[in-house]
Amino acid sequence: MTEPQWLDEDAGPIVRPYALTGGRTRSSGDDFDLISIVTAVDGRRADEGPLGPEQRRILAIAREPMSVADIASEIDLPLGVVRVLLGDLHDHELISVRPPAQVAPLPSERILKEVINGLRAL
Repeated sequence: MTEPQWLDEDAGPIVRPYALTGGRTRSSGDDFDLISIVTAVDGRRADEGPLGPEQRRILAIAREPMSVADIASEIDLPLGVVRVLLGDLHDHELISVRPPAQVAPLPSERILKEVINGLRAL
C-alpha cells in the first residue's frame, strides 16, 4: 500500500466542514442574515464550555462588529458552517447578533403591481 502524498506541503491537515459542526447542518444560526452584525459579548469568557479553534477565532475577530458574510470570508469557511458555529456561540451567549437595519419601509403591493403593469405596457 502506498503512502498518501500531499499535493501542497503548506496545506497542513484538512478538516472536513461537517467535522467542525459535529455533523450538524442546522442550528439556531440558520436565521442569521448575511449582513447581520455579530459582536462578541464583553465579560463572557471564551473558555466557558468546549469551544473549537474556529469558534475561538470567531470570538477574536468579532470583538469589533462584523457581518456574518465577513466572518465567513475572514475564517475561510463555508457560510453554512459559519452559521452553525455562530448559532452555538449565540446559544452560549458569547455573541450578540443584530439584524440588519431596515433603511426604508418596503413598497406596498399596490406600488409593485403598478410598476409591473407599467413595465408590461412598454
